[in-house]
Amino acid sequence: MRSLRTAVLGALAALGLVVASAAPAPAAAPITTSVYTADPAALVVGDTLYVYTGRDEAPAGGFGFVMREWHAFSSTDATTWTGHGARLKISDFPWAGADAWASEVEPRNGKYYWYTSINGNGPGWMDIGVAVGDSPLGPFRDAKGGPLISDSTPGSSPLNIDPTVFTDDDGQAYIYWGSYWGVRAAKLKPDMINLDGPVVTPQGVTNFWEAPWMFKRGGTYYLAYAANDSGCSQPNYACIRYATANNPLGPWTERGVVLDQVSSTTNHPAIVEFNGQWYMVYHNAAAPGGGDFRRSVTLDKLSWNADGTMRKVVQTSGPGGGQPPAGTNHALTATASTSYVSPWETLAAVNDGHVPANSADRGHGAYGNWNHQGTEWLEYRWPSAQSVDKVAAYWFDDDQGIDLPSSCRVQYWNGGGYVDVPGQSACGVAANTYNVTTFPAISTTRLRLNITSRSGFSTGVLEWMALS
Repeated sequence: MRSLRTAVLGALAALGLVVASAAPAPAAAPITTSVYTADPAALVVGDTLYVYTGRDEAPAGGFGFVMREWHAFSSTDATTWTGHGARLKISDFPWAGADAWASEVEPRNGKYYWYTSINGNGPGWMDIGVAVGDSPLGPFRDAKGGPLISDSTPGSSPLNIDPTVFTDDDGQAYIYWGSYWGVRAAKLKPDMINLDGPVVTPQGVTNFWEAPWMFKRGGTYYLAYAANDSGCSQPNYACIRYATANNPLGPWTERGVVLDQVSSTTNHPAIVEFNGQWYMVYHNAAAPGGGDFRRSVTLDKLSWNADGTMRKVVQTSGPGGGQPPAGTNHALTATASTSYVSPWETLAAVNDGHVPANSADRGHGAYGNWNHQGTEWLEYRWPSAQSVDKVAAYWFDDDQGIDLPSSCRVQYWNGGGYVDVPGQSACGVAANTYNVTTFPAISTTRLRLNITSRSGFSTGVLEWMALS
């Protein structure tokens, strides 16, 4: 739920320091665009797949989570979704204060228990509460009259959020939760609203940050979770790693990355089998107007290797991306340079061949030059001359300090200096598409894109192609 970037920036904000926010973004098509959704949990009941989410209510450009209710969605084909609105709210917990963060619903004895991350009114920051209902859609009511887990729980996590509950074949239920590198687990009593024994710290769950998801397949236990480490994501973003064990409490063996970083800084998995197909349910920032605090739940197919390991999920394209223009892309063999790149962005994004989902997509990183304004440039160099007759720029727009440019111009090296490419068509500045500039073919070892910002903003690029 809570990214490393969000945690650090939030701490700085609490100290009264001015912080520059760096980005939102997208990937697969969301299950709904009527509201922003986040932190999915999945449950199969009969022939229906239910997905439970939080609702993001932050304003456009807002910094910080605004979440006050949990929603439910259902599908019989994992493609067409019915929204059932808010089925649980903070106000349903009389002891609670704010922050309807990640949750999960678990069936038991004909009832459905909804475990939630919620800010209590008493000591401590985040607690885990539990509601109960008689059907997957409730109505739900507070089952306990207070938190199931809080800071006063012996051995609790540094941040008690993101509960996932798993019931084994013998009927024993387990709860897993935590953040700030503090994964925790405990048994639940048959009443599902009290812990049964001490809190334990699972061993072998490497690079854990938050958002655990527990399930079992073929006698093997799987624990997926959000990880913040340089081996799987850019700084301040998260991927999904997973581990396996022969016992629900471990010890665990880390198996690798099953979902790369997404377009939002946070990453949150739910893995479920439905109608013979496995799915990864997760959130990103793909919906129109989306961002780090205006996320969208989506799902993609998940497949398996013969040895029981999971293949990495392919994130499918969301709306607005389009297909890159045809031709040989010489940018892939070029050495890129720039007048300036923000420390948290990456120049390598501009010619890595990634197909953006839209202008907010940070799936493979983004080039941005915040907080510079005016004209900045990108440049490609080749060891030998290349014939180029068009370029295509896919602009980055983070709905914050980086915006679409006001204008752009293509130049090339004529042997003594940079000059405008003759006969070039208009250099487009549209969002969510490849802006193609055509011109009579030139032969050059250097090509430059001059980008002029709009007043008060900086500029960014997700992909810049040089084609013939």
